[in-house]
Amino acid sequence: MEQKIYSERRHKLMSQIGDGVAIIPSGVEKTRNNDVNYIFRQDSTFWYLTGFNEPNAVAILSPSSDKPYTLFVPPYDETFETWVGKRAGVEGATTVYNADQAFSIEDLQTYLPDLLSGTKTLYFTPDSDDDIHATITNIIASQRRNYPRGGEFIDSIKDISSLISNMRQIKSSEEIDQIKQAIDITKEGFIKAFKNTTVGTYEYQVQAHLESQFRLLGSPRNGYPSIVAGGLNGCTLHYINNDQQLMDGDLLLIDAGAEWDYYTADITRTWPVNGKFSQAQLAVYNVVLDAQQHAIRSISPGITFEEVHLIALTILIEGLKDLGVLKGSIESIIEKKTYAPYYMHATSHWLGLDVHDAGIYRKSSGSIPLEPGMVLTVEPGLYFGKLAPNVPDSLKEIGIRIEDNILVTDTGYENLSEKIPNDPNELENLIGTHL
Repeated sequence: MEQKIYSERRHKLMSQIGDGVAIIPSGVEKTRNNDVNYIFRQDSTFWYLTGFNEPNAVAILSPSSDKPYTLFVPPYDETFETWVGKRAGVEGATTVYNADQAFSIEDLQTYLPDLLSGTKTLYFTPDSDDDIHATITNIIASQRRNYPRGGEFIDSIKDISSLISNMRQIKSSEEIDQIKQAIDITKEGFIKAFKNTTVGTYEYQVQAHLESQFRLLGSPRNGYPSIVAGGLNGCTLHYINNDQQLMDGDLLLIDAGAEWDYYTADITRTWPVNGKFSQAQLAVYNVVLDAQQHAIRSISPGITFEEVHLIALTILIEGLKDLGVLKGSIESIIEKKTYAPYYMHATSHWLGLDVHDAGIYRKSSGSIPLEPGMVLTVEPGLYFGKLAPNVPDSLKEIGIRIEDNILVTDTGYENLSEKIPNDPNELENLIGTHL
């Protein structure tokens, strides 16, 4: 995205904090083992406001200052460039990333007290790195020691997360374009996975087909670890071992999403390893698909997040009754949550820079209504794992989830991932066709 978009976001945020000062730290590198780090991925909030893709940086937003945007960044380092790669450095922070002023991160404790001088309200993210917490605590303590009587010092620290979450919850046209691109890439990965699913292959082999398409089409990483779950593994919601052999009669559940310019897709499809749904598998699949399609079709501005969930849940419960798993009225089943062993998660979550994106789900008045520009998943499922009670033999070890990514529009919704096949007949015609 162009830098002007990040600038507009910063100004919108600064308009909400008045005379306060906001400290927004970047992500930090994490050790994988010994002297090897995990590949760095920038903190989503920091990226949203700066577009700066280096670790160990800090942004300071001070609306009342004549230099409202300050960046502390890793300094330019010739040795680092030789061994690892280029850094923007202090100069790049101003010329490329449009900071009003910039300093080396090594000088944070030197300059930060002056940047906070005169402000009484500090905005911060509580889950930030411990080193930043310690620096801020030391500055506040120093202010109080040096100006014990009548001096101006920070007397209020506020969590800025909700302000930023509210901004991130409504996607701009540029953000929607990025999500669409992530979904388009993800679609090609799923098509490759469908075509390369055969009895006897391993979960990780199908994963390789899926993710190789992500990389070939320009996605640098996944939005989250791919779930590639055959058979009973499909009943484990966040299964990530992906190391079991696919057997005749198994279903394969894949929950995966490519990331594009930091925005991620989040798609789930379930299909038969041998290319043909059994009667029981198809019965469950059609219940889940029906629940999903009804929930998607209900989406429009004004309907609440909880109402979308209840639409899907009601159809799933009706299906569980028809399948001989549950008895009783829908109302009593919901009240007693006797559906929970078979459907234990929510139908939706927000989607964007994070797979479980920033944004609230409830206010004091109840579940929030959907608004144009929101992007959410719709992902009902049914799971008949070993811990699920009263499961007929024909349903045991079946786990099915179907997930699409939905944009709330002015007049209703747009299913951004509708081109990824989910019709059972279409799926059967694709499975194993690479041969």
